[in-house]
Amino acid sequence: MAGFDKSVRVITDKLDALGNTTAAMGKGFAIGSALLTALALFNAYAGEAHVLVLNILSPLVIAGVFLGGVIPFMISALTMRSVGKAALQMVMEVRRQFQEIPGLMQGTAEPDYKRCISISTKAALREMVLPGLITMISPVIIFFALGKEALGGLLVGATITAILLALMMATGGGAWDNAKKYIETGVHGGKGSTTHMAAIVGDTVGDPFKDTSGPALNILIKLMSVIALLLVAL
Repeated sequence: MAGFDKSVRVITDKLDALGNTTAAMGKGFAIGSALLTALALFNAYAGEAHVLVLNILSPLVIAGVFLGGVIPFMISALTMRSVGKAALQMVMEVRRQFQEIPGLMQGTAEPDYKRCISISTKAALREMVLPGLITMISPVIIFFALGKEALGGLLVGATITAILLALMMATGGGAWDNAKKYIETGVHGGKGSTTHMAAIVGDTVGDPFKDTSGPALNILIKLMSVIALLLVAL
């Protein structure tokens, strides 16, 4: 877009690949931090609720564990879909501007950047409402419907599933992104090959994996633990 020589793109692609790897490593530390925080909050919840032992043979505890294990996948699906919807809105806006702004295709006119920023900002806020509500309401429902032991099971199931899912998303998303850049250097058929088309699909999924759904799971487990602790404290 800046009109630089093609050699600049070769350097920036390498830096981008390095950044993806570094970010994946950093997110691993963030996920580990979220796990330690969740464990500390769960310990506080267990003490406040006087639930020192969770009986895994109890139907209520097992129900809580399974429900907790499902929630991270549901949140991830919602955030992934949100990225797709926002991206589609952006694509339609870009097409509209190309059609309606004279000289935009030739580079003699300026695009309407504010409209694109507005679409992105509004989508980011609007699409987080449902995942946020699910995260906050599910501990409340389980607590009053099934009891404090079931809520303990919910926290255990959500924490274990969310941590493993977040690690997979952070590393897998970065790997898919870097795989596309690697193929574009000319290996495995290079640009335009079947391998490259498959890598584009992987990158399209990998970007929201590593940048949206994975980081959101860190917030999920900490927020659920905080709400559970507040419920027994109240």
